[in-house]
Amino acid sequence: MFNKKPIIFVLILAIVASLAFYPMESYISKPGGAYELSPFVQVEGGDKNDKGMMSLLTISLSKATPLTYLYAKVADNRKIYKAEQIRNPDEGEKEYNIRQLKLMSDSQFNAISVAYNRANKPYHIINNGIFIFNVLKNSAADGILEPGDKIIGLDNISDITEEKLKTYLNGKGEGDKIQLTVERNKETLKKEVTLKTVPGVLDKPGIGVSYTEDKKVETTPAVHMNSEDIGGPSAGLMFTLEILNQLSPEDISKGYNIAGTGEMKPDGTIGRIGGIDLKVIAADRKGIEIMFAPDDEIDPAILANNPGLTSNYEEALKSAKKIGTKMKIVPVKTVDDALAYLEKLKPKK
Repeated sequence: MFNKKPIIFVLILAIVASLAFYPMESYISKPGGAYELSPFVQVEGGDKNDKGMMSLLTISLSKATPLTYLYAKVADNRKIYKAEQIRNPDEGEKEYNIRQLKLMSDSQFNAISVAYNRANKPYHIINNGIFIFNVLKNSAADGILEPGDKIIGLDNISDITEEKLKTYLNGKGEGDKIQLTVERNKETLKKEVTLKTVPGVLDKPGIGVSYTEDKKVETTPAVHMNSEDIGGPSAGLMFTLEILNQLSPEDISKGYNIAGTGEMKPDGTIGRIGGIDLKVIAADRKGIEIMFAPDDEIDPAILANNPGLTSNYEEALKSAKKIGTKMKIVPVKTVDDALAYLEKLKPKK
């Protein structure tokens, strides 16, 4: 007699595996962690003998599976996002991850520049090429360039900037060929591209990529940063404060465990970030005593379409009240606000 039990068992196992591992076109975020910054930031000859601690905050973002999606529907401290709320149009998982790591790299660049500016230390900004985020389908660069590539030369032009690239391409036409010098995975490549339009997407002949300028900063003393696989721009403020703390002979943390979040803009203003309510939870779990939160001003036009939208600071306060934390939430619009708060802070006994 035929035994159906093994087949039933295999079917059940397949269903469970599908529920647990099948990736959906949704994302789930939850509280991440608080990570001390001194292992990520090394200022040569910098002061690291401090009693206090500066930390960056993260959230955990992962593709949903049927099982985690259902759990997130009923669990506290979980948020569900549609793929289009996370990824840009025509952006896959690979392109998204590359963009997030580039945003982290840019946040470090701004943090170094702002910190050395505030500390009156020498620094010099160098153009480092054009960073490719995405390659348009059926464009001139399709199959030739890849997300994460860096254009460092164009025909006989070096020291490529966004302005130089646009000016050069404006003088070219459909079918013209250009030679690109490309840096990919630390290897230098030569690539020929035949310029073309992409109907409905690119109305004049071009390469067919989305991109941003890539820059690096040289400093005295030198600073080395390594954020491993952490992505996004939100650690900018805390990178800036950690660099300043190492450049200063004093402990600007005054002995406290301090964390915060916020994108560092080139002029020292602090930009709004996502998931701050979850970061409050992450900070509280790690025993953070003071948390800086962007006190961003919301554009009236945006507020008109999103009447329930509040500033990062207000959202952080609401989250702090909900979990009953004793952690101090401090509003900051600029890095100077954070420095002024720390300067007035009494040393921890």
